[in-house]
Amino acid sequence: MAEQNSYALIFDMDGVLIDNTAFQARAFQFLFRDLGLTTNALQLLRRLNGMPATKILETVFTNPVPKKQLESYADQREFLYRVLYWEKRREVAGLTSFLEAARAAGFKIGLGTGSINDTISYIIDHLDLRRHFDVIVGKDDVDRGKPHADTYTVTARELGVPPERCLVFEDALMGEQAAYKAGMRCIALSTSIKSDKFQAPLKVVKDFTEITPSQVLELLEQNPPIPKPSKQLAKREYMKL
Repeated sequence: MAEQNSYALIFDMDGVLIDNTAFQARAFQFLFRDLGLTTNALQLLRRLNGMPATKILETVFTNPVPKKQLESYADQREFLYRVLYWEKRREVAGLTSFLEAARAAGFKIGLGTGSINDTISYIIDHLDLRRHFDVIVGKDDVDRGKPHADTYTVTARELGVPPERCLVFEDALMGEQAAYKAGMRCIALSTSIKSDKFQAPLKVVKDFTEITPSQVLELLEQNPPIPKPSKQLAKREYMKL
């Protein structure tokens, strides 16, 4: 049995467990084409990835769109994404080995994502990843999605680990902000945006072959300060639209 080290690792799903941003963007782009919109979906996701799809869609319309209509558009995008990604589902390099080593090192492990339960299952059950997580928190479990702190706050609470002893793996600016709002540190994956776009992660890696749980523990034991969320960064990225 692994000896508990009293730290927890919390993983986002899209862009962290899987490298799927390009497929998400293609699904949005097909939807936009159908709606007669010219928004560049990939650029949009590089700024707002991590937010609920309805919130992302809100930003592309000049006039307000009813919530039910946004939900219908989000459902269309989800269908398109699943069709596009169906045969491409695979974990980010080194993930399973990292999760197994983290468990052996005594970390508690959580998943905190903005996806609904069906989408979570579409990924983690297909890839046989559910067994690695002590807690799974998705869109259906929180009142507010990223960049609000709720997803990570709830995950930490269910894991029974104080926020300051949690480390989040994120690939998105809005997710990084959510981690800092929750009082947690962050390691970033450069699957979706360039490494210099993040605010203040402890480390940036391209996948899980570039870091080990022992290196994560060493970083945490140095007790680096927890960054304050950047209101300017979040506002700047949102206002680019």
